[in-house]
Amino acid sequence: MTTPTEGAAAAEGASRVLVLNSGSSSLKYQLLDMRDSSRLASGLVERIGEETSRLVHTPLNGGDGESREREGRIADHDAALRAAAEELAADGLGLDSPELAAIGHRVVHGGLRFTEPTVITDEVLTEIERLVPVAPLHNPANITGIRTAQALRPDLPQVAVFDTAFHTTMPEYAARYAIDVETADAHRIRRYGFHGTSHAYVSRKAAELLGHAPQDVNVIVLHLGNGASASAVAAGRCVETSMGLTPLEGLVMGTRSGDIDPAVTFHLKRVAGMSADEIDELLNKKSGLVGLCGDNDMREIRRRIDEGDERAALAFDIYVHRLKKYIGAYSAVLGRVDAVVFTAGVGENSAPVREAAIAGLEELGLVVDADLNAVRSGAPRLISPDYARVAVAVVPTDEELEIAGQTFALVDN
Repeated sequence: MTTPTEGAAAAEGASRVLVLNSGSSSLKYQLLDMRDSSRLASGLVERIGEETSRLVHTPLNGGDGESREREGRIADHDAALRAAAEELAADGLGLDSPELAAIGHRVVHGGLRFTEPTVITDEVLTEIERLVPVAPLHNPANITGIRTAQALRPDLPQVAVFDTAFHTTMPEYAARYAIDVETADAHRIRRYGFHGTSHAYVSRKAAELLGHAPQDVNVIVLHLGNGASASAVAAGRCVETSMGLTPLEGLVMGTRSGDIDPAVTFHLKRVAGMSADEIDELLNKKSGLVGLCGDNDMREIRRRIDEGDERAALAFDIYVHRLKKYIGAYSAVLGRVDAVVFTAGVGENSAPVREAAIAGLEELGLVVDADLNAVRSGAPRLISPDYARVAVAVVPTDEELEIAGQTFALVDN
């Protein structure tokens, strides 16, 4: 995979990258200058297609600017990107700027073909469309964002950075499900993994924190947000990850069940008379923490636990138990672990989750220092004592910087 160039020398006359993350009804964007990896602006358009659409734009210029908001119907992604472009232009950062080197797109599913950032051509776009059946909730929205950006700047390189790419280094014995091979191949059924840009960035930053090159360390990365995933990274390469064919497999998440006996789906169909769509909605949107206790916000769950709420306490215990299982399993897969790293919203901000996930794992060399763990900081940091055999760290993720870095490295070359 192309190594991102953070703070790379600017390409001739152009050093900015616009990063787009297109959801089904939202558009997130950031504009970065890759001369120093600084953020110039960021924004979010949400509820696209509804009567109450909302755009929040924040000019940053390397610091924290004052946000501007506008409300009113934004009909589609074309209108959303045009509205974002107007806000950028108001700050002197318009899409027509000669300093804009490329547009980088987050694309959730790249299958096995796309193992690194890729300049988008008609052929590439066709292949992304062919992957829609294995990413029906994500790839269509990503495609819409790409086409909209192409229409606005047809002269500019558009680069796809794939969530699945970092995990394509998994060996076949880790990526294959134990089902009939012909059926699996015919329908592209295998473990792909997701959150790859985050796992790539965080595993590399963890190595830097330890004072080593990525190829010299083995790390377990726990990306804990509303969606959650774990990865085992050996010498800079992913060898195992918790999400599978879809983002449903693995850890307990905000609204997703994570690992579950596949026969539960058959049981629900036979006994409860549920349709495939109803079961899909149950497991993806009504399970996980929200299914267990009615909340998917870890802060609210912890508040309820402090008030003696047993349902919230059970949900927390189930969440942590699954984390422990994956830490133990990935320790066995790697053989030698140099660090366990927490990232994303819950991983970066919930000291109780980090403490509980590591508690009792002293035999694996894992210990958390209570005082270090309690510190709130936006910087990468160790939360384990000096004597710990395996480091425990918090490394804030930065998927936008990772996408921008990979995009710029590709077009700069």
